[in-house]
Amino acid sequence: MRQVFSTFGHMQEFTGVWVRDPRIQKEDFWHAYMDYEICIHTNSLAFTKKTSCVRRRYSEFVWLRKKLQENAMLITHIPKLPPKNPFFSLNNAREIGARMEGLRKFLEAVVHSPVLLSDSCLHLFLQSQLSVKKMEACAKGRSRYTVSEAIHSFGSGNKRFGSQSEENMEEEENMNCESE
Repeated sequence: MRQVFSTFGHMQEFTGVWVRDPRIQKEDFWHAYMDYEICIHTNSLAFTKKTSCVRRRYSEFVWLRKKLQENAMLITHIPKLPPKNPFFSLNNAREIGARMEGLRKFLEAVVHSPVLLSDSCLHLFLQSQLSVKKMEACAKGRSRYTVSEAIHSFGSGNKRFGSQSEENMEEEENMNCESE
């Protein structure tokens, strides 16, 4: 976590990013993927919530990078993700650790870029449990709720930083994101 202090000892803006707790998610007998817990702790006014944790998989990072690239329109450099490895092993601790470190470095660079920090897709990615499809709809204004409402309603179900009950989360997740 990076913190900056002024010469008078007052704490200035900081944003800490963690990528941890890799978990294998089984879709069916033949298909599985790894997801990671992404945690943010900040005092930045750019963030709706000061602490949050969400679970994301590598393909969602790929989506985020593509969205940031589209929305930044060559204004700023988009950091690279760790390379996709077609032979990535869900059981290789070294590979998993290297990927988590690469994802953390990617997010660190993104959250410290003022241009990228203004992107609503980034905030939905970091602070909501919404799927890619629902994040896209919300960011384009095609949902019944704003980005800020989505972050508060579909926020972290993680108990580390405190959160709403799992029952409330399930009810809200069952809401239809697309407007009718």
